[in-house]
Amino acid sequence: MKPSIYIGLFCLLPAPVAMAGSITGTVMARGPAVASQPAADGAYASMRYKFAEKVDYDHLADFVIYIDEPVPEPAGTPPPPVATVIQRHVSFEPHVLPIVVGTRVRWPNADDIFHNIFSMSETKDFDLGLYTKDKTPVPEILFDKPGQVDVYCAIHSKMHCIILVLPSRYFAKVNAHQRYVLPDVPPGTYKLKAWQERVPSQVREVTVPAQGEVRVDFTLGLSALPQY
Repeated sequence: MKPSIYIGLFCLLPAPVAMAGSITGTVMARGPAVASQPAADGAYASMRYKFAEKVDYDHLADFVIYIDEPVPEPAGTPPPPVATVIQRHVSFEPHVLPIVVGTRVRWPNADDIFHNIFSMSETKDFDLGLYTKDKTPVPEILFDKPGQVDVYCAIHSKMHCIILVLPSRYFAKVNAHQRYVLPDVPPGTYKLKAWQERVPSQVREVTVPAQGEVRVDFTLGLSALPQY
């Protein structure tokens, strides 16, 4: 057989496919069981407690699922893109921003009033000072250490957001149907963590196959805390 024919046959061979699996499942929260109060007591109907807002565990949002350990990346992987948290209508959008360590975050002000963004978190402390939407260039912060960063405005008391700086790119926010998918995860055994700011987190060990998917469901609640 001539060399040119060998070359032609080689070109027809399928290219090697990188091995990767997926992690999928659901994440939800469950509150404590509260016994109903007798109507004769009427404490919850009094003006003192009537408008006390209760936590709606069935509709909690901003769940984040992620691999809670570094995962080696292929050579030539580009740096993470710049993320953005907008100050708009005297609030932060989004309220929770998960990012991989090494990400830069921009902080544009879309309001016509001053804001003063700052954080006292051990993971990242900073003070961006006073500025309005005319600020150029828009301030950026590099988040170079994993952890939770609580961010506030020094002027407006209800402005609060969380930057969740994660050790790998394998993370996702849970959707409105309480579902998540982490695609293209290299095969191996990992610590998978489910997080929400209102309830204790949970960690499960998961083994990802070379192909296909593995399902892991979480129900977060106070049962993870010690009882006294």
